[in-house]
Amino acid sequence: MNYISLILIGIAVFLSFIRLLIGPTSSDRLLASDTLATITTALLVFMAVFFDRLIYMDVAIVYAVLGFVGIVTVARYMEGGI
Repeated sequence: MNYISLILIGIAVFLSFIRLLIGPTSSDRLLASDTLATITTALLVFMAVFFDRLIYMDVAIVYAVLGFVGIVTVARYMEGGI
């Protein structure tokens, strides 16, 4: 079951990179980078469960918060609010 999850996460990363590279608009690229941040957080949570290490869960929480703040900042900049 764990290997199936890793394969699905790998497919999601591949598809997100494609959208990041050939996205027709900058909003598509921003959404793809947000998706990659979410996938990275999910991968860190998966590693915490798989390796039975709680430190990965802490890193995932910090990464999720920083990713959220970064995406909101870039979105506000693109909108012209900064």
